[in-house]
This record gives sequence, structure tokens and C-alpha cells, in this order.
Amino acid sequence: MIEEQVILVNEKDEQLGLMPKQEAHEKGVLHRAFSVFIFNHKNELLLQQRAFHKYHTPGLWTNTCCSHQRHNESSLAAGKRRLFEEMGFTTELKETTTFIYKAPFDNGLTEHELDHILVGSFNGTPEINPEEVAAWKWMDLEAVKTDIAQNPNIYTAWFKIIFDKFYQHLKV
Repeated sequence: MIEEQVILVNEKDEQLGLMPKQEAHEKGVLHRAFSVFIFNHKNELLLQQRAFHKYHTPGLWTNTCCSHQRHNESSLAAGKRRLFEEMGFTTELKETTTFIYKAPFDNGLTEHELDHILVGSFNGTPEINPEEVAAWKWMDLEAVKTDIAQNPNIYTAWFKIIFDKFYQHLKV
């Protein structure tokens, strides 16, 4: 099986090349990524708990889904693809902003990503892929903010950064 490649970028999101995903995380190289935030009609956010066998941040709670764009794939197309692969549904998405973050993990890997924040709405029940997702729940945004403050170790680094700095961009 061929390892998935990530798109290496500069701070302006200009493509510099491709690299195997594992190598990019071992070297901490800046690459393109996206984070999807899905809200229901009550303006609750759909959270997922990452599968416990994931190679980084296993079992942590995070936004609805996230991953990496493929070569020649738009952020919106990638978000819709991954949303279906992880959560079992599709919906329209819109891009709100981008940001760069760097987060080292206990296992020696580093996420260094230019992250595109995508938002959408959905009112059904997700059909999670157990290879990717351990559990899911809907939470009010204020409850999420409070829980992150009280229990920061149960959330992914990028999710905490988005909530801290880009909260205003989380609107459908």
C-alpha cells in the first residue's frame, strides 16, 4: 500500500512539493491540512473522539473531522471526502479562515500545518467509521469552551488553538 502524501507549503499556502505523511510528521515540515466543524440546528458542534489506535493523539476529542488535502484536491473537496470517510455523511462546506500551528507529540511526531477551517451544517446521526472514530457527541460551543478550560488534556492541540484564536470563525 502506498503511503498517503501531504502537500508541503510555505506560509502563503503556496505548494512546494509532496512528502509522505509519516515523514512530514517526523520532520515537522509545514504542510496543508483542514479541520471541519459541523453544527446542527441548535448550533451545537459535532465532536469526535479519535480512535484509540491512531498513531497520534489517540482517544482525544476534537472537531468533526480533519485530515490533509491530496495533490490537486481543493480544501472543500477534501473536507467533504474525509467527512464521509470518518463520519458517514456529506454536507455543503464553506471555508472561513486559515492558520499555521506547530504541535509536538509525546511519540516524537510533530504536526506543523497550515490549517483551513471549514464549516457546515447537519441534523442527522453520523455513521462513524470505527477505524477513525471511537465516539461522537453534539456540544454547545460555550460548553466546549468550558470543558477545554477544565479538561485540556482530553482535546487535540489544533482544536484548542482553533477555539482559543479562531472562535469567531466557527459560524455556519
